[in-house]
Amino acid sequence: MIRPLHRLALLTALVLAQASHAEEKYPSRPVQIIAPVSAGSAVDIISRIYAERLSRRLGQQFLVVNRQGAGGTIAAAQVAKAPADGYMLFMANSQHSVNPGLYDSLPYDSLRDFAGVALVGESPSLVVVAPQLGVKTLAEFIALARQKPGSINYGSAGLGSATHMAGAWFAQRAGIDIVHVPYKVSSDITADLMGGRIQANFVPPAFQLAQVTEGKLVALATTAAEPMKTPIEIPTVSATIPGYEYVTWYGFLAPARTPSAVLELLARELREIAAEPEVRERYRTLGLTGRVRTLREFDDYIRADIERLAPIARQAASRGN
Repeated sequence: MIRPLHRLALLTALVLAQASHAEEKYPSRPVQIIAPVSAGSAVDIISRIYAERLSRRLGQQFLVVNRQGAGGTIAAAQVAKAPADGYMLFMANSQHSVNPGLYDSLPYDSLRDFAGVALVGESPSLVVVAPQLGVKTLAEFIALARQKPGSINYGSAGLGSATHMAGAWFAQRAGIDIVHVPYKVSSDITADLMGGRIQANFVPPAFQLAQVTEGKLVALATTAAEPMKTPIEIPTVSATIPGYEYVTWYGFLAPARTPSAVLELLARELREIAAEPEVRERYRTLGLTGRVRTLREFDDYIRADIERLAPIARQAASRGN
């Protein structure tokens, strides 16, 4: 006969063993990566690079699901409210840091409701213009904008997006009046730029570098601290506007209270994937910088980024551009 205390001990041991076994099996079913943008954008491309390799390494499908709209807040809210079990992740970028300064209220807390998994890369923007604009240097672009204030439209992936913030801050620093045109579908920006319906944008290289190298669009400068060397040479914005630099980060978040074992597993896998030669080469062709921050370090990075970008976002929102 099993005594009550012995029975309790056996049940406790069984529960702990089952919990341990469940953790060891993660992932035991497909994992969704929620991308807050349309297919073909930089966030989407990076999401798929990692989803493919996570699927191969962990033996379960990692599926990219596009949930664009409302400046990424729809996707973020979905992940924030998801079960904290590691089966829904958020592929965030700098928009996540901008939104607290852009909106008076959000359906989630940008820090409290998420756990950082890993920042996996950073990207500058390119100042890209349509050939029809007739400028070949950043100085010529600024001069034209000053001669014809309000006549140059620049497209973005939406209010508060990295493409919006890079352009708004550029206009502020350059002392020019250019008009912000937000888009719901990122791929439409390229078509409208090539068609002359808008004249410029401030875009991650992954999005329009192919058109630039083919001569269909003109890249005037990079917002990075250093000039771009490959696949083509592009000077920095700071060479014309000293002190200007803008970099977009990309990284994975999970719902807060996701088990630490799951977060640590994912962080380790993402770090190792980022170091793969094939991924580093892919980054090079996309104009990305491979920089990794994981777990608490990533949380701290986001906190500091929110403090940095909030004033820029509030000013851009108040001006409407």
